[in-house]
Amino acid sequence: MNKVGDIILGGLFPVHFFSSVPHPSFTSEPQQPTCHGFYVQGFRQAQTMAFAIDEINRNANLLPNVTLGYTLYDNCVELGIGFRGALSLAGGQEEQIISNGTCTGNLPVLGIVGDSSSTPSIAISSVLGLYRVPIVSYFATCSCLSDHRKYPSFFRTIPSDAFQVRAIIKILKHFGWTWAGLLISDDDYGRHAARSLHFELSLSGEGCLDYIEVLPWDKDTDELRRIVNVMKKSTARVVIAFVHESHMINLMEEVVKENVTSLQWMASEGWTATAGVLQTPQFMPYLGGTLGIAIRRGEIPGLREFLLQIRPDLHHNNNNGNSMVNQFWEFTFQCRFAPAPAGWLEGGGALCTGQEDLENVNTEILDISNLRPEYNVYKAVYALAYSLDDMLQCNPGRGPFSRQSCATLQSLQPWQLLYYLERVNFSTPFGDQVSFDENGDVVPIYDVMNWLWLPDGSTKVQNVGEVKSSALYGEELILDEDKIFWNFISKKPPRSVCSESCLSGTHMVRKKGEPKCCFDCIPCSEGKVTNETNSLECTSCPEDFWSNPQRDHCVPKKTEFLSYHEPLGICLTATSLLGTCICAVVLGIFIYHHRTPIIRANNSELSFQVLLSLKLCFLCSLLFIGRPRLWTCQLRHAAFGISFVLCVSCILVKTMVVLAVFKASKPGGGASLKWFGAMQQRGTVLFLTSIQAAICTTWLVSSSPTPHKNTQYQNDKIVYECAFGSTVGFAVLLGYIGILAFLSFLIAFLVRNLPDSFNEAKLITFSMLIFCAVWVAFVPVYISSPGNYADAVEVFAILASSFGLLITLFGPKCYIILLRPELNTKKAIMGRGT
Repeated sequence: MNKVGDIILGGLFPVHFFSSVPHPSFTSEPQQPTCHGFYVQGFRQAQTMAFAIDEINRNANLLPNVTLGYTLYDNCVELGIGFRGALSLAGGQEEQIISNGTCTGNLPVLGIVGDSSSTPSIAISSVLGLYRVPIVSYFATCSCLSDHRKYPSFFRTIPSDAFQVRAIIKILKHFGWTWAGLLISDDDYGRHAARSLHFELSLSGEGCLDYIEVLPWDKDTDELRRIVNVMKKSTARVVIAFVHESHMINLMEEVVKENVTSLQWMASEGWTATAGVLQTPQFMPYLGGTLGIAIRRGEIPGLREFLLQIRPDLHHNNNNGNSMVNQFWEFTFQCRFAPAPAGWLEGGGALCTGQEDLENVNTEILDISNLRPEYNVYKAVYALAYSLDDMLQCNPGRGPFSRQSCATLQSLQPWQLLYYLERVNFSTPFGDQVSFDENGDVVPIYDVMNWLWLPDGSTKVQNVGEVKSSALYGEELILDEDKIFWNFISKKPPRSVCSESCLSGTHMVRKKGEPKCCFDCIPCSEGKVTNETNSLECTSCPEDFWSNPQRDHCVPKKTEFLSYHEPLGICLTATSLLGTCICAVVLGIFIYHHRTPIIRANNSELSFQVLLSLKLCFLCSLLFIGRPRLWTCQLRHAAFGISFVLCVSCILVKTMVVLAVFKASKPGGGASLKWFGAMQQRGTVLFLTSIQAAICTTWLVSSSPTPHKNTQYQNDKIVYECAFGSTVGFAVLLGYIGILAFLSFLIAFLVRNLPDSFNEAKLITFSMLIFCAVWVAFVPVYISSPGNYADAVEVFAILASSFGLLITLFGPKCYIILLRPELNTKKAIMGRGT
């Protein structure tokens, strides 16, 4: 088809489905390829370009005083034919050279609308891009064509497959479909779509592909059966198909044979809205509910009226009666133009008159309710027209070319138009804005379609949403879920996952050798949690927190220390206070009876000091009960060490005094008493206690005990304890007490058999034996006791040794004072009474 004009635009359209290209013999002139299988929609797309140019020519505000013409070729969905057509459009087709040097034929075009497929567009753009001939495709979606360095003159009014892939991923994410199969065609369209889908899924982590199968071009039954078996065995309930209609027809025939149901199909724009051949009672039980991405539908006012004006006598431009229009006419009215083929009339065929009425025949070309590729053709023509208009409105001296020059109508070059096409920006009557980005891609927008299978057996392809990109909101999916038809018994979206989501408290562990969407859910280990679904790893709780039983959040660790409120702490506190009270009672008894012989004979002053120090020993045990704080940690061992040294020092001095007294009773032994007078006794006790005080001071200054949160015993508990700071300091403190106790025991043991009815050395020997036994047993038990039990062991040792000293030293005396007063006489004590 062609039309003369001041400026010619070219077009490539699939007016026929199939072609026959004779094999070259190289012995004669090659025969021309023939096309068959008339494609009404392709012819309507060509007519849409003719209509757009006619509309532009009638628009006084766009390209005034310039008439656009066109030259349109049929590519027959064949790479070679489309490529040859593009070269003819770019170079001009010289049909006849006249003797005066002029030529007739079609002029070279300034821009081309087409091609309809990705593979021919790649080939054509690779060559014509060298000459900067603008190419605006209306249906080539391969993302590879977005490489503007490789295809500098390629533009398109249909979104790239890269956006289509992201749109499909948004739908998958919306319905929670993370496990799908992919079917692709064996061409650039399918292969690049598969590559983009796999890349985007890996990048976003939103899903995985169970399988990728390439559908054969021909009807290879064995291969199709194998692919259908893969689909049957797969656990993926969603099947994405980046294919052409012809592929789907062959595949669906095999799907019907194998009765593969319960699949949710997702269609690419290649067959979503135009595949009427698939919407049949045979296929719809399987394809009903299909969701797909479709080219944006548009409205073109006046197109139907333009199509009704088609007449073979008006558009006839081929002497053989084989033009596009004639073939459309013959196809629509099932007639043939004269001369008719041999046998046509004999077989009952009719001749075309050219006067047939299109409105009286059921033809698809007049159905303009679903203009999608046609709308893209319309926008492509207007993009070239607006670019030409901008170019011709250039003011000389302010142009974009060398020396600020402008292009002129008489010397237009394709590369000059390319400059303005990159910057074109306009709105269609339907309200869509058209502009191209740095890759030559249009602002992307897709309709989301749903195949509805009605109860009466009819079908309907309905719009249920859109996917669009904008500078303000980015890429967004808008769906009307209430309108979506689901071809399942539940009438709800299916579940399509390899593994169910891991709940909070568990994390994903990928199954070996399988995609990342296939995983096991492993509970978080102790001390780690996750409150998200499908978490890759569990997060460790902070130091003072621990995981709850569900492992979905951290809770404060239980705190543990020897408390006044627990039974053990209460018992120890009560025992400590009891010991303190008993000491106070004994002290009162001794003060009240301080003039009696039994008290005077046993060094009453030292006895009072022992009782006071024992009270301190009982009371210092309270410092080990309650939550450890800095002052209690520093004071508890110092108070314990000094109290016990004071007590044991007094006992040691008492023992030494006993020994000195008995030595003084022997001839020549009087000198020994001068070393154990009252002042010497006090001084000795003070000196021995000062050594312990010095040890404690050094320990506190150099490495003071501090409160410590211990989590080594139990991970879910915090045991509050006092860290020694220096184990050596505690060992020296305890060792010094042990040395004094051993000396007291040794001296008391030596004088245990001295003559006296009431020899206190025996009591001291027995008390020191108990004292040493308690503290020798304390060391291994203390080391092996965990947490607050260590404090309890130490308190028990303090109380046991204190009670041991109190009972053994003062029990017999109190017994005599209170119950046997007759023994509390000087004679009885000296052993001279009966």
